[in-house]
Amino acid sequence: LNKTIEFETKGQLEFIDITDEVKDFVQESQIKEGIVNVQSLHTSAALIVNENEPLLIEDFKKNLKATAPLDIEYSHDDFNKRTVNVCPDECINGHAHCKAIHLLVSATLNLISGEMQLGQWQRIFFIELDKSKLRKIQILILGE
Repeated sequence: LNKTIEFETKGQLEFIDITDEVKDFVQESQIKEGIVNVQSLHTSAALIVNENEPLLIEDFKKNLKATAPLDIEYSHDDFNKRTVNVCPDECINGHAHCKAIHLLVSATLNLISGEMQLGQWQRIFFIELDKSKLRKIQILILGE
């Protein structure tokens, strides 16, 4: 079973907790034993499994900003040189792609007795690394 979820993000470094949406789809599927995979369909966004604690999320944001700062030059952003994968409404977002390489495009979790196996504090986050955009994630459940 699969499902695509579309939503509009609010802006850079927004952490969106999608755990409950994924859990709801797992329950709807009635699959008891298997796996659920959640995948971002974007190269300037990511998925992680971590704790939903506000101060920790602020630490994550500081870490990501330090990893790929906004105030340095990215060749990806030089439209005089770049000729590959350029859209008419192309934006300056080399920083977002560089942040994304340190994160994941998907998260796969076990399903046991119809329940997603998450640790006590684990939650599934979609992270917007660019500006406000329409985004898509796909959820795929395999099992019986």
